[in-house]
Amino acid sequence: MIQYQIKLNIDQVKDFVNAASRCDFDIDIAYNSFIVDAKSIVGVLGLDLRKIMTVTCSDYDPDFNLYMKQFAVAC
Repeated sequence: MIQYQIKLNIDQVKDFVNAASRCDFDIDIAYNSFIVDAKSIVGVLGLDLRKIMTVTCSDYDPDFNLYMKQFAVAC
């Protein structure tokens, strides 16, 4: 399992969901106790985008890993 701490703005959600959808493994995005499928644009838009969120991947994809680095925040 791989986790990333990220922050998205509303303009980045569509590209984020598209990138997650290209992966053939489960990806969740969470804030506090709310966990949604990262491949669901409705689910991601339902989260508080002003907060730092945790993305959990059940597998590794080098392209997705590189893509996630642009959203990474220091914890």
